[in-house]
Amino acid sequence: MSPLVEGIIVAIVLILMLLSGAPVAFALGSVALFFLLIHSGPHGLTVVADTLFGGLDEFALLSIPMFILMGAAVAASRAGSDLYEALERWFYRVPGGLLISNIGACGIFAALTGSSPATCAAIGKMGIPEMQKRGYPDSLATGAIAAGGTLGILIPPSITMIVYGIATETSIGRLFIAGLLPGVMLVALFMAWSLFYASKKGYRFVDPDTYYSLADKLRILPKIIPFLVIIALVLWALYGGVATPSEAAGVGAMFCILLVVMIYKVWRPKALWEILRTATRESVMIMMIIGTSALFSYMMSTLYITQSIAEWIAMLDVNRWVLLLCINLFLLVAGFFLPPVAVIIMTAPIIVPIIIAAGFDPIWFGVVLTINMEIGLITPPVGLNLYVINGIVPDVKLPTILWGALPFMLCMVFGIILLCLFPEIATWLPEHLMGRQR
Repeated sequence: MSPLVEGIIVAIVLILMLLSGAPVAFALGSVALFFLLIHSGPHGLTVVADTLFGGLDEFALLSIPMFILMGAAVAASRAGSDLYEALERWFYRVPGGLLISNIGACGIFAALTGSSPATCAAIGKMGIPEMQKRGYPDSLATGAIAAGGTLGILIPPSITMIVYGIATETSIGRLFIAGLLPGVMLVALFMAWSLFYASKKGYRFVDPDTYYSLADKLRILPKIIPFLVIIALVLWALYGGVATPSEAAGVGAMFCILLVVMIYKVWRPKALWEILRTATRESVMIMMIIGTSALFSYMMSTLYITQSIAEWIAMLDVNRWVLLLCINLFLLVAGFFLPPVAVIIMTAPIIVPIIIAAGFDPIWFGVVLTINMEIGLITPPVGLNLYVINGIVPDVKLPTILWGALPFMLCMVFGIILLCLFPEIATWLPEHLMGRQR
């Protein structure tokens, strides 16, 4: 049996495992163990422990639980609601201003947490009921938050970027900087679509009795500015070479917890324990996916599937842009079934050398790959953000949420096209701040 046929069989078995409802980490691990046992017999299982540990034996991975702790501390407080309220006060007179406020809040909260589900949950719990109350269609209200939540894996600090940097041995600092302008670009595209749609449909939904003076707008800023300062300092420490990602994440997490305690009085042991419990649960989940993804990748390499796929792609006698299109379509489909971390760990080591050989920048491609993963977060069957939103408003059906998110998916596709036409959107800032990569 040829390696490519074996690869198709492995893919089918993995998809069936995922559709059965098995956790992603256990699905990856069990499929890897099964095929290693078939291929190499019991002797093939002797490398399992070393491979799992090797997948996690990376100092930079320490930044992931630290950034998750940072996000859990913010999510446990009223920081999200204050952020939402501040933007609502500034944009309440704009057509569709509440929608634009929600997207803006998603973008800023994404930078605070680096987590798409946390962003969806924090902003969705406040924004969706408020938009429904003012007459926004369910599809638009839920779709906007589902799409806005995906910004959590692009706008730095991004856990996905950390994993990509480790998997491809590229600079995490450069990746963070590269994701900044594309993240702002996507926020602008989401807002532009919302403004266009609201103006076209005549959505204003401004309560005539509602009025916010300049004093009202400024009064709430002191509560959210300290958190924005932490983001700026973390990014400055990374970009300026002052600290490693792990050190910057640790300091950022510590200051976020201190601010939550001082500003929002979240100091009771039960509340602090809940923050730690939430961060630990999410960190263990991601680490398990990284470890079992390494085992799955080892199995694919042992069966010569990885090398065969790489050779097949490399042998395609096509224009490099056609090659990039094929890779994007492959990543898009992979994102339908697997979370971003798993897709990156399994595919980046295969694809990135081909991308570099075709003359593309690996930092730029990291941004393109991440936007592909964003689309996967709001597409079934895995589409994590869809289920988070459905959990917040269970009376709104999944197809309704998906239909509302569709225009924002198209905005992401348009963003990828813009990045292909103008790669400087992702590459200019890293080169300007850190110099041209050798």
